[in-house]
Amino acid sequence: MKRIGITASKISKGNVPLYNLYVVLISCLFSLFIFIAAGATIALALMLIGYIGTEIMGIEFKRDWSLVMMVCMTTLTIVIALFNIFAILINVRVSRASFDPFSEQERKK
Repeated sequence: MKRIGITASKISKGNVPLYNLYVVLISCLFSLFIFIAAGATIALALMLIGYIGTEIMGIEFKRDWSLVMMVCMTTLTIVIALFNIFAILINVRVSRASFDPFSEQERKK
């Protein structure tokens, strides 16, 4: 997760809002990639289990297919969303000026 920040800082070159935008963009793209890869793996594994269950053991798996797939994909979505939020929270930089209602110039007066 720290590599997201390293990559975003190299791309943004010191611009904090641009850095934060790149952190969100990189983490969302990485989460999408992980979701597609893990989702395809889960779908293939369930198809293999269904094939083995039907052909070898004679157990009908197609009736519960949609429920099992829905539970697996929902769980995968929750895990990846938590990972994405955690990665963004670790890497986002918030400047002190955004919390300060008065600017530097008004303090000097």
